[in-house]
Amino acid sequence: MRRVAVTGMAGISPIGNDWASIRKRLGEYRNGVVRMAQWAEYDGLNTQLGAPAAPFELNSRYHRKSMRSMGRVALMATRASELALADAGLLGDALVQSGALGIAFGSAAGTPSAIGDFGRMMEERSTRGINATTYIKMMAHTAPVNIGVFFGVTGRIITTSSACTSGSQGIGYAFEAIRAGQQVAMIAGGAEELCATEAAVFDTLFATSTKNDACHTTPRPFDAERDGLVVGEGAACLILEEWDHAKARGARIHAELVGFGTNSDGSHVTQPRVDTMHRAMQLALADARLAPSAIGYINAHGTGTEQGDVAESQASWRMFGSQVPISSLKSYMGHTLGACGALEAWVSIEMMREGWFAPTINLERVDARCAALDYIMGQGRVLQCEYVMSNNFAFGGINTSLIFKRHA
Repeated sequence: MRRVAVTGMAGISPIGNDWASIRKRLGEYRNGVVRMAQWAEYDGLNTQLGAPAAPFELNSRYHRKSMRSMGRVALMATRASELALADAGLLGDALVQSGALGIAFGSAAGTPSAIGDFGRMMEERSTRGINATTYIKMMAHTAPVNIGVFFGVTGRIITTSSACTSGSQGIGYAFEAIRAGQQVAMIAGGAEELCATEAAVFDTLFATSTKNDACHTTPRPFDAERDGLVVGEGAACLILEEWDHAKARGARIHAELVGFGTNSDGSHVTQPRVDTMHRAMQLALADARLAPSAIGYINAHGTGTEQGDVAESQASWRMFGSQVPISSLKSYMGHTLGACGALEAWVSIEMMREGWFAPTINLERVDARCAALDYIMGQGRVLQCEYVMSNNFAFGGINTSLIFKRHA
């Protein structure tokens, strides 16, 4: 089977939109969570915490006509893809429109305000506010479709709208398409825009943090005092490319994607299963032909929820024991839902390249119900490793695991 290189990486996140900015924020051990004052208007919504994306710039290509079918989620996805294509040296390259490059990209949902327009139609029995692009903005595949139209991509489009694994499934399915010889390169990743409706999804399950007056102290993945997750937003994109093609054109290779595992719990839509989480990691290791001892760092899904943290820690311990350092980037960025798998893959690769891994901030005392893992706490850790694993676990019981290899 063909090898797959990561030749481009970029993103938009609550703590910065380039590695230098993100690295600075990680080193300051300070998250991007703020109080969303406007959410106080929603009766019954307990959380007022969110992690909005850092401001990002657009160039002259983004005008009324090119953006008419884009909500914020599609706009962030397209901009992240543009930056990643530029990083790969492929922006404007003939490969992009040749049919040999495809897209695997997702979000948990389309733009909430557009979804709301159709909701109002059902409530008021009126099409007021609905126009020719309302559906395009709300549809589950709004991100990959808008990316494709913006860049003239004619290869395959794979939509991955699977909640918290949208981004990681996008990367995984792109990997499989290249490895099978169906595409030479893929734009892969995920995006999500911040909205009170997405916070309400978790709030109704009593799974959101309500430390509204102490926003930088939450979320607290794996901590005994955690009280839930914080919803964030952003987008990230990896350009995946067939190894020999990348080498032949002299591309800079950031890392090699060597393993992908995905499965489903098949039991409950919101209660995670240790067995199937563990199995997803096994599948990724088998795909990469690696022993558990080869993994030098695990980027945890680590949402800061009671059931999720306990199940994930137990599954990780069953796979690795207490030997592999682990931390959660959601302590910095919040839970960016459809974007998290891609953002965390990007930052994990950058940390592996630098040899420095961020701790889980706000983790002070590990919950006794969580397994005895090597949690990176307090300060960042200097590590030289050949392989990192990035795990994500979504509503609906969808599990993913990605393994990246360091490239000198």
